[in-house]
Amino acid sequence: MTFSDFNFKETLNQAINNAGFKEPSPVQANAIPLILEGHDLIGQAQTGTGKTAAFGLPVIQQMSGDKGVEALVIVPTRELAMQVSDELFRFGKTAGLKTATVYGGTPYNKQIDRIKQANIIVATPGRLQDLLMSKKIKLNPSFVILDEADEMLDMGFLDEIKNIFTFLPQERQTLMFSATMPKQIKILAEQILNNPKSVTITKSERTNTDIAQIFYVVADYERDDALLRLIDYKNPNKCIIFCRMKKEVDRLSSYMTAQGFKVAALHGDMEQKQREHTIRSFKQGLVEIFIATDVAARGLDVNDVSHVFNYHIPFDSESYVHRIGRTGRAGNKGEAITLVSPNELRTIKRIEKDVGTVMVSEVIPTRQEVQTRKDDDLLSKIANTEVSSSAKEMVKTLQHDLDIVTIAHLLATIVQKEIDVKGKDIIGLGTEEVKALIERAKNFKGGDRNGGRGRGRNRSRGGARRRSHGGRGRNSDHRSGGNRGSRNGGKRNKN
Repeated sequence: MTFSDFNFKETLNQAINNAGFKEPSPVQANAIPLILEGHDLIGQAQTGTGKTAAFGLPVIQQMSGDKGVEALVIVPTRELAMQVSDELFRFGKTAGLKTATVYGGTPYNKQIDRIKQANIIVATPGRLQDLLMSKKIKLNPSFVILDEADEMLDMGFLDEIKNIFTFLPQERQTLMFSATMPKQIKILAEQILNNPKSVTITKSERTNTDIAQIFYVVADYERDDALLRLIDYKNPNKCIIFCRMKKEVDRLSSYMTAQGFKVAALHGDMEQKQREHTIRSFKQGLVEIFIATDVAARGLDVNDVSHVFNYHIPFDSESYVHRIGRTGRAGNKGEAITLVSPNELRTIKRIEKDVGTVMVSEVIPTRQEVQTRKDDDLLSKIANTEVSSSAKEMVKTLQHDLDIVTIAHLLATIVQKEIDVKGKDIIGLGTEEVKALIERAKNFKGGDRNGGRGRGRNRSRGGARRRSHGGRGRNSDHRSGGNRGSRNGGKRNKN
């Protein structure tokens, strides 16, 4: 199936081509025909499956563009509002459709002016309710979409949602998308939807098969060192590090900045302008590492995130699914990496069971393994680099005093110093220790929600206990502090 099978109007097909879309995702293939037929819809699918296009394309197809606000999309967070609005604008601009984004923290008057000019509104519940109750705006949309309904429930917006619908017309097409379907969401659906059709992603499909899921067992005090070594080993193009608490985001951001990384942080205490600037910098590639709480787990639409790191494993399975859904998007491959303590291994097994996935245990690479990877990457880069005229002139100048072999040795030494590996050589548990702990987790019959209390650290720090997997090179670096070498003005040296 291709998007041409939906018989969209030419302006919409042009927008789809401009976006680089080829084949519809499962949720798109199933939802779009039902929406085009005029049905109300309940779509159960996790983030990253293409839900915005699943409702945006068929809704835009049916819009006339000359009736004021025809579509209203309600989302839980400001970040998601901006992302959805941007994507709907991409789809609708070839048809001359305008979008307005409505959320708290910005002046009312500016948003009201934009609403008056808009065909599509994307809004968060709090600000939208304020505008409707104060009678600053009046809406008569033909299409109403609730996106990430379960997240709005978790954030305590259920009453606001119910109240908002009292201001909306009875004659409308209503679409609801949610990753999970708790009882309250089902009750809400019965109240606001009319004989809805359903599109459901089954449990076995809930995690993207393009995402490799890996976990590493480390002591709590080793998390920083392990994270930095893994980042140097994986050398991500762009990655997100998820923390549980805002104070962890701030501390880790300061720590990694001090180590020479170009990072950006996002959490709920930041002012709106700062949040918008941070997200824009990450999307534009001005920063490569994004450190965030779960506020960014939903709706952060960046297709080139190669890795997601869970600094701590999330408390629940749904948060895990939403976090790792930030990578492996738009047909790209991705990796989701989780750091766990020995006491958290039972949480790993619980999430695997809940989500229907398998996480692979690996061992933190040694310092030598990291250096080997860096050397291999450097050799590959040299072999594929086109020689510039200025480089030729430099070598000619050096040849007056040195032979060509000595010049090559000196330049290679300078480059290697830029990527020199520092830090402790032993981090985390060895392969056999991890296997033994996993077996204990499988057989565990009791304990609290977080896996119970450990029975001592039971750790061997000897180098002999560390084993790398046969046939797999370990190339990652770990740093415990000190200088990381020049990073060319804060940008990581990708040798």
